[in-house]
Amino acid sequence: MLFAPIDRGWCVTLKKILHLVRRVDVWLLPPAIAFVAYGELSQGRLVELLTFNIWDKVLHFTAYLGLCVMATVAVRADRRALWWALGLVAMGGTLEIIQGLTGRDADIFDELANTLGVLTGLGIGWFGVGFLRARNLVDDGAAE
Repeated sequence: MLFAPIDRGWCVTLKKILHLVRRVDVWLLPPAIAFVAYGELSQGRLVELLTFNIWDKVLHFTAYLGLCVMATVAVRADRRALWWALGLVAMGGTLEIIQGLTGRDADIFDELANTLGVLTGLGIGWFGVGFLRARNLVDDGAAE
């Protein structure tokens, strides 16, 4: 039964679920960007609670990895994902510069962690969407 014909009924349902997940991702991307910007610029108690005993570079890496995966999924891993990645790297650099003006320490290694997170997120998102597209579970977006 390993090579039995695939029931396409579940495929249509999965395709609808994946489309819904992408739409939710599109709506959650702006608040996620705002949350990362707030985390980089603020000095509040919430930031202290989030950063307890965690190396700062890991937070930068995972935040930008998540943002880039979200952006890549939102645009279905097309050429616009490269522009999003470039924009996220620029955003990280800009926030590091502004961070130095708010009383926090600007660190080039934070920007390096941001950039590595963006590149990793771009790769993961691109591979994931490509994998789903190869199985005809993701449309190219022409219908929307």
